[in-house]
Amino acid sequence: MKVLLVNGSPHKNGCTNTALEEIARTLNKEGIDAEIYHIGINPISGCRGCGACSKLGHCVIDDGVNEFIEKAANYDGFIFGSPVHYASACGAITSFMDRVFFAAFMSGKGDIFRHKPAAAVASARRSGTTATLDQLNKYFTVSEMPVISGRYWNMVHGRNPDEVRQDLEGLQNMRILARNFAWHLKCSEAGKKAGVPLPEDEEIVFTNFIR
Repeated sequence: MKVLLVNGSPHKNGCTNTALEEIARTLNKEGIDAEIYHIGINPISGCRGCGACSKLGHCVIDDGVNEFIEKAANYDGFIFGSPVHYASACGAITSFMDRVFFAAFMSGKGDIFRHKPAAAVASARRSGTTATLDQLNKYFTVSEMPVISGRYWNMVHGRNPDEVRQDLEGLQNMRILARNFAWHLKCSEAGKKAGVPLPEDEEIVFTNFIR
């Protein structure tokens, strides 16, 4: 079983990564493979709303999103981390997730994420974390992904990695989150081996309120 942890911060080895590393170490101790993926510092375009992904089978913009979608197909769970910018997720991770989840769904690759567990992690100097977590969790709930929690909201605090390491409660919650994540994966695997089927699917229905 493998979990992909996405570092949405422009700083590859910053505060967000410090939290993700704590999760990754704990997942490894639980027998789960974990990889941290840094989205990088190159510009990531927002979604154009062109709908080309439904025809091409991939996003028309070539800036790493398509490569990530192909990579994600090989993982059993996902954890997305973001620093807090102006009391919300940073612009890069927002553009990235907008297009990753939309292009995967519209191109018929939604099963890459569907029914796979997910979690969000936020890092901040002081505040804005709960708004950021609420924003990130919406990508999961609209994609039929079980959202895994810790004992507290999944956040760490500090201006730099050294300060984050002093946030003992925050790092403890990262470990609890990781163990809960591993438990869910193991339960899911046991269910598959026992023949428990996935939930019955239905054709999507759209209701427009303006007619």
